[in-house]
Amino acid sequence: MADSASFRALPARSNFLGLDARHSRFQSSRIAVLPAPYEHTVSYGGGTARGPSAIVRASHFVEFYDEELDRELCFETGIVTVPSVAFGRRTNRSALQLLERRVEGLLEREKWVMTLGGEHTISFAPIAAHLRRYPDLSVLQLDAHSDLRNSYQGNIYSHASVMARVCEILEPSRLVQVGIRAQSIDEARFIRERGVRTLYAHQIRSGNHPAWQESVLANLSDHVYVSVDVDGLDPSIMPSTGTPEPNGLLWAETVRLLRLVGEQKKIVGCDLVELAPVRGVVHPDLTAAKLAYKLMNFAFPR
Repeated sequence: MADSASFRALPARSNFLGLDARHSRFQSSRIAVLPAPYEHTVSYGGGTARGPSAIVRASHFVEFYDEELDRELCFETGIVTVPSVAFGRRTNRSALQLLERRVEGLLEREKWVMTLGGEHTISFAPIAAHLRRYPDLSVLQLDAHSDLRNSYQGNIYSHASVMARVCEILEPSRLVQVGIRAQSIDEARFIRERGVRTLYAHQIRSGNHPAWQESVLANLSDHVYVSVDVDGLDPSIMPSTGTPEPNGLLWAETVRLLRLVGEQKKIVGCDLVELAPVRGVVHPDLTAAKLAYKLMNFAFPR
């Protein structure tokens, strides 16, 4: 169990949305933002360790009011931002165990947890913590990559292997992937042989799946954990990531999918990972921050 200092509330200058103390107290906030600046296995562009702080900083310029939903969620639920996970020299399994304990502690305190990465490796820990609480859990992964390699560059805890690790604790058919457009042949075989539900970007763009969002919903259980790798978005709106791939998801279709999930299922937790901030290019940071807030709104429908 994490010590009590891990659950203190950060002040407005350091918290998500820059909220004053009335709306960001630990005790009264229903939503908790947990920064997890872990970066150990990135294989192309680096910088994901700076992702959480860039998202929090950019969130100060996200409006409290959501015009699409006609509400100010942050004042309804409260949003506490807790101190970043201090990984120190911990890597791989040790780092994930530390993060899992932090998430478990927040869940025990009845918080809805948004984990900000960091590389995609970190997603295993909150998924494992949520799976114990919601045995029927399904995982919705928005991503350019399948992340189903058994190992990558000799490491089974690589960012490229995170969903292979998830499939060791979760029935593969309860993993639903959207936007995939870069994978190895072994990953494609894994999907076919193990029953992972994968909707490729080329299938979305072909025009042969006009109701693709609804088809995604049909494969999700009642309790859904959402894992968003920002490289799932098209590089035209999300260039600040280590492995950008063309033909990605656009803003409107992504938001529509997540809104439908929130309306028809229960989003019980989420993570947003792989933002690698680029100096002087601020719009991707704001896009990531706004998407994080959108996810919170969709997880708490009226």
